[in-house]
Amino acid sequence: MIRVMVVDDHPMWRDGVARDLTEAGHDVVATTGEGRQAVRIAAAARPDLVVLDLQLPDIDGVEVISGLLAALPGVRILMLSASGEQQSVLDAVKAGATGYLLKSAGQAEFLAAVESAAAGEAVFTPGLAGLVLGEFRRLATEPPRAADDGAPRLTDRETEVLRLVAKGLSYKQIAERLVLSHRTVQNHVQNTLGKLQLHNRVELTRYAIEKGLDQ
Repeated sequence: MIRVMVVDDHPMWRDGVARDLTEAGHDVVATTGEGRQAVRIAAAARPDLVVLDLQLPDIDGVEVISGLLAALPGVRILMLSASGEQQSVLDAVKAGATGYLLKSAGQAEFLAAVESAAAGEAVFTPGLAGLVLGEFRRLATEPPRAADDGAPRLTDRETEVLRLVAKGLSYKQIAERLVLSHRTVQNHVQNTLGKLQLHNRVELTRYAIEKGLDQ
């Protein structure tokens, strides 16, 4: 069971999302239609995942993402938006969103995305994943940061998993490729995140691409 907060300024849509989550066995700990209120109540509600609309009446979704992560570090954020504009997607991901799903997604796709995002896996509506990976590859061509001689050492298996993450494979696909369980792959990713002091799969993907592991 995942603890979820739903943030959307359209009451009927917000209620429908909350109902779908509840019927799927998840715990909807809070709902709101305002970004500032979402940030205020997040620390008390302590959701594992926030389903967040990009367009809110008081502050935009990118500002809400920053506020949520400051109030509750480690919370996963799944954008659920009508906008698939390139800049909107990239801004949300760079701010720390775990995934980005369009509101045109079906119920099954949405619920699967909730499960994956709550586990820390980057989730995108088809077509958007390539956009994000392309942007990270562009950023990776910028002048490199100063080398860190004290960089943590990854095991061979962690590096192998990281290489497949950089290629855009899902945890399920990585597990099948390496003949491992889904949980084992998640554990390798979490260990790697800890060693590299990163917060989510999106940051991990960018790191891997910067190191040339997507080749």
